[in-house]
Amino acid sequence: MSEIPAKATEPEGPSGDARAEGPSGDTTAGGPPGAAAGDGAAHAQVDETWQSSPPGTLYDYIKVASFSIGPDGLVDQWSGRAERLFGVAARDAVGKDPIEAFVAPELRANGHRKMAEILDGREWTGVVPFRMPDERRPDGKGLEGTAEVYVMPTETENGEKAAVCVVVDIRALRQIETDLAASQAIFGQSPFGFLLFGTDLRVQRANRRFADVFGGGAEDHRGRTVHDYLPRHEADRMAAALKRVLTTGESVTDMQIVGPTPHSNDRRHWSVNLYRVHSGSGRPIGVAGLGTDVTLRQAAAREAAHARRNLALLNEAGARIGNSLDLETTARELLDVTVPGFCDLASVDLYQGLLDGDEAPPGLADGSAELRRVAFASAVADAPFPDGTEPLDVGVVHRFAFTSPCADALRAARPRLVTADDDHSASRLTGGLVQSTLAVPMVAHDTVVGLAQFSRTKGSEPFGDRDRALAVELAARAAVCIDNARLYRREHERALILQRSLLPPGDPEAAGLDIACRYLPGNAATEVGGDWFDVIELPGHRTALVIGDVMGRGLRAAVAMGELRTAVRTLALLDTEPAEVLSALDEIARGLGSPAGPQRSTRAARKAADADLGEVYLATCVYAVYDAVTRRCTFANAGHLPPVLVEPGEPGEPGQHALMLDVPPGMPLGVGGEPFEDVEVELPEGALLALYTDGLVESRDHPLDEGLNALVRSLGDAPPALEDVCDHVLNTLDTHHGEDDIALLMARVRGLPAEHVGDWTLPRDPKSVGRARELACEQLRAWDLERLCDTAELLVSELVTNALRYGEGEIRLRLLLDRTLVCEVWDGGFVQPRRRRARDTDEGGRGLQLVGLLSAGWGSRRTPRGKTVWFELALPDGETEPMDAAEALLSLF
Repeated sequence: MSEIPAKATEPEGPSGDARAEGPSGDTTAGGPPGAAAGDGAAHAQVDETWQSSPPGTLYDYIKVASFSIGPDGLVDQWSGRAERLFGVAARDAVGKDPIEAFVAPELRANGHRKMAEILDGREWTGVVPFRMPDERRPDGKGLEGTAEVYVMPTETENGEKAAVCVVVDIRALRQIETDLAASQAIFGQSPFGFLLFGTDLRVQRANRRFADVFGGGAEDHRGRTVHDYLPRHEADRMAAALKRVLTTGESVTDMQIVGPTPHSNDRRHWSVNLYRVHSGSGRPIGVAGLGTDVTLRQAAAREAAHARRNLALLNEAGARIGNSLDLETTARELLDVTVPGFCDLASVDLYQGLLDGDEAPPGLADGSAELRRVAFASAVADAPFPDGTEPLDVGVVHRFAFTSPCADALRAARPRLVTADDDHSASRLTGGLVQSTLAVPMVAHDTVVGLAQFSRTKGSEPFGDRDRALAVELAARAAVCIDNARLYRREHERALILQRSLLPPGDPEAAGLDIACRYLPGNAATEVGGDWFDVIELPGHRTALVIGDVMGRGLRAAVAMGELRTAVRTLALLDTEPAEVLSALDEIARGLGSPAGPQRSTRAARKAADADLGEVYLATCVYAVYDAVTRRCTFANAGHLPPVLVEPGEPGEPGQHALMLDVPPGMPLGVGGEPFEDVEVELPEGALLALYTDGLVESRDHPLDEGLNALVRSLGDAPPALEDVCDHVLNTLDTHHGEDDIALLMARVRGLPAEHVGDWTLPRDPKSVGRARELACEQLRAWDLERLCDTAELLVSELVTNALRYGEGEIRLRLLLDRTLVCEVWDGGFVQPRRRRARDTDEGGRGLQLVGLLSAGWGSRRTPRGKTVWFELALPDGETEPMDAAEALLSLF
């Protein structure tokens, strides 16, 4: 009973001495000398029977008290628990009749009868209502209650009848019964697994739900530990949490535990809550654990996480894939998005034929066509691959075997999931570290352009249906971007071929000039531009230097450039002044944007028509005509950057001086409404003239002024060789930005020597015809060209005769020797000669026919003071005989 002291005194031994348990459990008083080493079993039984009872037992909850009744029916002993239960001190209870003191008056008669029976030696148990008197209240009534009383008869040392009464507060007992029933109902009927661990972390109690999951009955789990239910690493984690909760009292909420259940290999997820359990006195008695199966919740969360990841990958793919028009860059962008966020290894193979521009390469339909590895990425790059499973290097051209899963995916245009268990042909895709591969065809505009492979290593989560759908979407997006890049590359190459075909072939040659040129197209990410240059030979050992830039990019700009270049060459044949050439080009450029052509390009017509700004063609151009005899160059500029002239240094002075020529820029071609201006500049012997486009001196990182200054500085310290000058300029300036095309035309001035020029003025006299023949023959003999005398005499005589008959003013005869022999006859008339076909009966009209037949070329041009008629003869090479003049003359009849 609870009235026994917590540390009770042991019963007396055979000698009558009391034996007390010492700190170590040994007998320390009154025992025989050998008691400490006596029978261990008997000693253990004594320890187990009389061990101390710590606070927190059941008696703390049910409120048990005791008192005794003497032979006279009065209370003779009153315990401390009775004082706390009834609220009456021992001094007020001892010596009183318990019936009179605690029982209501109407029940006292029955109480006295029961007391008499008890004092006669009868044992009795029953429920007794009681009431304690309270002197503070007027009616004297105090606390009322009901107690369950256990009465056990006793005898005094004199043999008189007495009794010991054990009292239990029935209200507390009923509350315990209610709480116990509620606890049993909650514990047993809970849909969650419940475990009660003792202080030794062993299961003390398990509910039915827990037993249903892990098998057996609820009692079968008593004494087990968490290592009996969970894998080692999870059990260690759970045991550590139990120990921490028991030690610190801090609860654990939503602890995630993963493990299998009996008779199943499926991984289950539980959410476990742990809290420490205390006795009524506050002493820790164990840890309670409540577990909830959250496998479905985890699966849903995992699906949601996958969906979020997939959406994030798609969003990232939309932002990163297709930012350039380069095939390899686009393929790498796809792999940058997917590795390692979606897979561990990935590669992209594209059909080699499509990359070469073949729209239908052989083997495209059955997946056996050649492919080129354009990109590869790995998150396990340092891991070794077994022999035969190494990934292909980027740039390698290969084929998939006809029976391979990759070839099947290409044929069917459907993704294939390849695992190591499929077949032997999948060993290359799943060997070594790889557990599975998704082979996804890249389809754009109903055309398979290649194959993307996504692989996950062993230990990673296998590919699922969502992963397959995501891979198809990513591959489709990349395929469209790659196909666009492929089409752009094809168009870019075609435009570049067109543009290069319109530029001068090889190294241009010109009289009195050394020519060097460079053309650098923009990079593959930018469309082809409209930059062009040209070197056109003109009569009289003159040369036209042209450089221009059509504003805009793409095939249209290249076509417009071709049209303008053709127009320039046509206008140059008319041998008009540079300003007139640009004025005619301006009209042509305005006509390029009109549906009806140049005839709709007049100001009135353009005002009446609906303007389409997208069809406006603008271009800049510099047109210069250089005369090798006078070393004078006439410039006209239509909105282009100014030419740069590099003057040679004085003898004995180091270095050379570079400056930009002050040529009025004018308006760009296609604007119209403004005239152009000619500027004539005398070029020193050995000077260097540089014409260029804006791509050479302007970029996003360098403003135009800075680029122009850098160009002037680079030309000032350039090497003497002309080809080296071009390379020096391109290497010095920022020419690798790829933002625009670059055209560079360099010309070194080499004037025609005075000894290679014969110039005479003749009066308007018929005798001048003979004098002209004599002067021409003398000059040819001086140049050691006697073989050309007969032909030259005949043709000079014809041109001087025409000047006398149809021209005006005095006549000028000039012979020029360079790579060819040129003869010019000048007069003051403005009427241009026109060759016509003479009838058989005509006596004249065959002179110009004879000139055209015997010369390499002939023509006429206007001059400020009249006109010039010229013809050109090829220099003898010692192998080809010149045409006999007599035979040529007879052939005209």
